[in-house]
Amino acid sequence: MQRIRLRYTKRGRLRFTSHRDFQRALERALRRSAVPMAYSAGFSPHPRISFANAVPTGAASEAEYVELALSAHRDPEQLRAQLDESLPIGLDITDAVEVRTPNFTERLEASIWELRLDGADPDEVRAAVAAFLAQESVEVQRQTKNGIRTFDARGAVVSLELAESQVGAGIPGLPESSTDIPAGRGCAILRLVVRHATPAVRPDDVLSGLRVTADLALPVPAGATRLAQGPLDAESGAVTDPFAPDRGAAEALPSEAAEPQPV
Repeated sequence: MQRIRLRYTKRGRLRFTSHRDFQRALERALRRSAVPMAYSAGFSPHPRISFANAVPTGAASEAEYVELALSAHRDPEQLRAQLDESLPIGLDITDAVEVRTPNFTERLEASIWELRLDGADPDEVRAAVAAFLAQESVEVQRQTKNGIRTFDARGAVVSLELAESQVGAGIPGLPESSTDIPAGRGCAILRLVVRHATPAVRPDDVLSGLRVTADLALPVPAGATRLAQGPLDAESGAVTDPFAPDRGAAEALPSEAAEPQPV
């Protein structure tokens, strides 16, 4: 049995699709592409598909991950291209590797987020960020299925900074209706790096923290896009590629196979 890991996106209007919506769309794409899926045992077999750390509904993402178990060998890049053609624009398969290392979900230690604050005053946002980062702990509340939960939004934040105000031009190669940055609209941009903790700290929790510490009020709801997720470099605070160990293991195979065998 072969296993393939895929990286996919949720862009534009398709950021409002739920995790279950994407799961159904992927299963249809697998059938259209005639991918030889491996199935679970039992009375109700289903394709062996594993999702990792899905983005909240309503947030866009450039870095979502899923793992497929196949019953026959397929080239990862050809499989990626076939599935990408069968999925709607906005749900795009952007990368694929063959699984050669374990514990993939443990590598997803942190995420990089871009928060678009349309109509916000950059000076007010900058002051709110400074006030938030100056705190050791910022308690916020979130409504959960078990009621209101209070937790620290500051402890999981690795970095939070204000980028220069800019006019969004959309994502190259996509129609305007599917982009996440409205063309021609000015906005303040926050770049957030947050550790994956329990409970998970989301971008809206950090924005709640900015309201708590600096009374930052946004004229319209913020737009959140996850740009990357993966291992966290403790020294630089950078989030690195979680596929790197699998690629490294694959590159090591030819040299191992080329070693002379004992006679």
